[in-house]
Amino acid sequence: QSDPEIKCYLPGIPRANYMDFGFQIVQNSNALLFTYEYAGAVRNVHLSDPGPAPIDSWMGQSWLRWEGDTMVIETTGFNGQTWLDRAGNYHSDQLKVTERFTLTSAHTMHYEATLEGPAVYTRPWRIAMPVYKRVAPDDRLMQFNCVEFVEELMYGHLRKRPLD
Repeated sequence: QSDPEIKCYLPGIPRANYMDFGFQIVQNSNALLFTYEYAGAVRNVHLSDPGPAPIDSWMGQSWLRWEGDTMVIETTGFNGQTWLDRAGNYHSDQLKVTERFTLTSAHTMHYEATLEGPAVYTRPWRIAMPVYKRVAPDDRLMQFNCVEFVEELMYGHLRKRPLD
């Protein structure tokens, strides 16, 4: 099986948040939306728990709550077809991701994600990293043009022997 990124499939959560592509968070009183540069992915985050996801999907179903100054997003309802990275780390459709976004400065957030999934993992595990805001006045998400089936371009440097 190969990385779904090679086929331009949606990256899933939490991977979408730490790929080499930007994302934008837009919020009003009724909704919170993540828009991702990669594959034009969009993630609608419910402002209250909507209950079980009606269908499983690449990006899952998300809802948020606030714990003080930290935005906490719970996501379930994954289809189990995304990878967590290019190394092939995977999950099942039982994955639950709890993300925590905390502003640490005007241009920096602390991002933390706890992953649980009894079908694959023996216990919950966590990743954490800073997320930086682009501050140039002309920064924006660009249109992403995916070139399908670029396995050699993405992974060719890992071959023991180059192709002739």
